[in-house]
Amino acid sequence: KREVSEDGFSAEWNVLHLNRSFPQVWKGNDYSLSKSTFGVKLLLPVDNYLKSIRAIKYALLVIALTFIAFFFVEIMKKQYLHPIQYGLIGIALIVFFSLLVAISEHSSFNFAYLISAFATTALITMYTWAVTKSTGISAIISGILVLLYSFIFFILQLQDYALLFGNIGLFIILGIIMYFSRKIDWYSLGTYKKSRKEFEN
Repeated sequence: KREVSEDGFSAEWNVLHLNRSFPQVWKGNDYSLSKSTFGVKLLLPVDNYLKSIRAIKYALLVIALTFIAFFFVEIMKKQYLHPIQYGLIGIALIVFFSLLVAISEHSSFNFAYLISAFATTALITMYTWAVTKSTGISAIISGILVLLYSFIFFILQLQDYALLFGNIGLFIILGIIMYFSRKIDWYSLGTYKKSRKEFEN
């Protein structure tokens, strides 16, 4: 029998000799009690490692949206980045998740997330400023990263509604991207590629 209340739970078992795999008395090591053990297993809804795994599942989303932001900056501000620079930014975004797991092993998940997100955002912002020499572009990238990491943190705190709010957020993000890209002449990308090639040479 069992009782579950707001303060906890209690349970009792009565195991008869008819429904167990060992007798009441025996000699030697003929029977192993470990094969007949039973009890309860407590479910932890969300622990640090589970939150970290859930955060890693959003890695591709964070990297893709950050690269899209840089791509729009290239087109609108005529500030071109080299593929190696894209690679370094991508590595910095990946290191965020490694930092998150490592720091959360020694502190709370929320603190680890705050430190990792701040360090990654600061690193990419400073690198963007060093490459573009533009405070405005650096501020835009920094703001986008802050919004992305805040959005993911909000989703990670949810359990029952994580999928719902996650999809609503993605829908809004897609709408924003479509809004800001509505006036881009995609047929002129040939000129863009030519200018980028000249920039890289």
